[in-house]
Amino acid sequence: MDYQTSIKELKGIGEKNGALFHKLHIDTLYDLLTFFPRAYESYPALTEATGSDHDKRVAVFATLKSEPKLTHIKKYQILSFIASDEKDQCFHVRIFNMPYLKKTLHAGQRYVFYGKMTQGTDHLSMDQPKLFKPEEYFRMLEGYFPIYPCTKGLSNETIRKYIRMAYEILEEQIRDPFPDDLIQKRGFPSYRDMVRIMHNPDSMDEVFRAKKRLAYEEFFFFLLSIRQNESGQVKKTEVNCFQKYEEVDAFIAALPFKLTDSQLRAWKEIEQDLCSHAICNRLVQGDVGCGKTMIAILALYSCVLNGKQGALMAPTEVLAQQHFQSITEMTKQYGLPFRIALLTGSVKAKDKKQIYAGLSDGTVNLVIGTHALLEEPVVFRDLGLVVTDEQHRFGVRQRAVLHAKGQDVHTIVMSATPIPRSLAMILYGGMNVSTIPELPAHRLPIKNAVVDIGYRKSAYHFMKQQIKEGRQIYIICPMVEAGISEDLENVEEYAEKIRPFFDETVRIAVLHGKMKGTDKNRILNEFASHEIDILVSTTVVEVGINVPNATVMMIENAERFGLAALHQLRGRVGRGRYQSYCIFVDSTASEKSKKRLDILGRTNDGFEIANADLRMRGPGELSGTLQSGDAGFVYADLYDDADMLYLANEDIGTLITDDPLLEDASHMGLRQKWMEYTEHGYKLKKSPSLENDTFT
Repeated sequence: MDYQTSIKELKGIGEKNGALFHKLHIDTLYDLLTFFPRAYESYPALTEATGSDHDKRVAVFATLKSEPKLTHIKKYQILSFIASDEKDQCFHVRIFNMPYLKKTLHAGQRYVFYGKMTQGTDHLSMDQPKLFKPEEYFRMLEGYFPIYPCTKGLSNETIRKYIRMAYEILEEQIRDPFPDDLIQKRGFPSYRDMVRIMHNPDSMDEVFRAKKRLAYEEFFFFLLSIRQNESGQVKKTEVNCFQKYEEVDAFIAALPFKLTDSQLRAWKEIEQDLCSHAICNRLVQGDVGCGKTMIAILALYSCVLNGKQGALMAPTEVLAQQHFQSITEMTKQYGLPFRIALLTGSVKAKDKKQIYAGLSDGTVNLVIGTHALLEEPVVFRDLGLVVTDEQHRFGVRQRAVLHAKGQDVHTIVMSATPIPRSLAMILYGGMNVSTIPELPAHRLPIKNAVVDIGYRKSAYHFMKQQIKEGRQIYIICPMVEAGISEDLENVEEYAEKIRPFFDETVRIAVLHGKMKGTDKNRILNEFASHEIDILVSTTVVEVGINVPNATVMMIENAERFGLAALHQLRGRVGRGRYQSYCIFVDSTASEKSKKRLDILGRTNDGFEIANADLRMRGPGELSGTLQSGDAGFVYADLYDDADMLYLANEDIGTLITDDPLLEDASHMGLRQKWMEYTEHGYKLKKSPSLENDTFT
């Protein structure tokens, strides 16, 4: 057996289990070995049955005092019984949607019950505990246990079992792509040790070092692809420059709002690039809602006035459609010379052919689209400028494909991820950076509140009032469906849970990343057109939706997200003329999480938040948060792992100087890994339950 051996070759995995593993994107032994945990759990010493803080789990050695009783309430199957600890202190136990346990649990049996013990008015209770045989639990007290993203029918223990099996088979075949001298220089564990640590750590310090190695590796191959792509391009000392047109200044003056000083500064920097004898290669970095799109429109206007074609590429169909609609309206209102087309995957074949023809003969001078712009039939007559929105959502090769469709193509990329300029210069391949830190004057600041779970009912009453006034609501949950992290809210159950709080006229919908693309786009469009009042969603709404009528966002389990991710999500409201609100629900009520979240309550400045997040985490601390949208990386986090980005950039500089084509014998592993990366990228193994997996 080797890396590419099907997991179905492992003893005990047949077609049925193979299909379940496939849902987790695991098909080969390599996939299994690199399916890293999203969290680790250590178990506490045994204690007596007493009420505890609502955020603390306890382990109680207890005996079943009654036969389990199975009842049905709506869609829930509830198994309930009474247990007592060694001092005969009784507590009530409820286990949801596991009816099969009725056949195995009986009065008189003894287990360790692990879960949250709560004190009711007249009794103690423990809901959805994990049950362990005593000898099994005592073994677990000795270390840290990995928690994997699971899917229905495939338990955490089953995944651990087959990962152990795969590691034993492949242990001697595991080779490190990095040369020994580089591993020793940076003090990283070897690749073999890293894999072993991630799945079976002796300490969290080991996990920290292994995770740093993963982050370094991902940054390394990302940056190497950028550098190799740059070195393969023909360097030109002079290109045909754009001419300045007074029409652009007249358009700015005619707008019903005044551009901010930072918007004007960014535009002047871009205009200077476009009108120089060098190719414009600029990153426009700005906070959510700062008006980056307006700068892109000015650049595209200049491009078209110079007789060239422009392209605007967005990561989602909904965002592309919104750009298309807003620019089409501006074109009609101000008489702009755009002959505009929308090209996405859902455009009919007949219409696509017409767009292809228009781009080829120049009758279409501005195309807005998604990945569909990268398709082979897309040929431009004279492409002059490419603007990429939320550019980190596209790979290095994808961006190169679009630029290869023209000659001397100018580049503007836009990002709402607030990162320090020094990191941006590395991450975006030496691009010039324009920053837009301020919001337009007509935007009302979002009002923020950090609350505990006891505030939910008050929040729902507030939402009712907002809906009566014609406004719309987002509610964000970290989970898609109920899974191994019982503490986290999931969209499927949450939508059902809140229905009784609202009357039947309130339209509630669910959105998450597991849905088909057509269904996601339909729901987003229905929300945008106010056919939905409350959208219960995962972080899939973070990019690609602009609904000025949405005024309230409530984020459940806010303590589990990074501050930058929370700020990005918050940016979905406050986009119109109405006062908007963001409610961060902290389900732990711990001082540490409250201190973090209070930063969001104090400021709406994304750059200030990002810097505060970076300062608070500290160099030796794993984030323990769901980082969404930092830069599209799988393992690396721009804030936690900024040190690894600097190291990777330094090492690549030395490598390219000494061995630019990676031909040295010691670099063969690197060359092979880099080729795999440029061909496929990192395979993102997302949980079917958790929208963005993480290490805790």
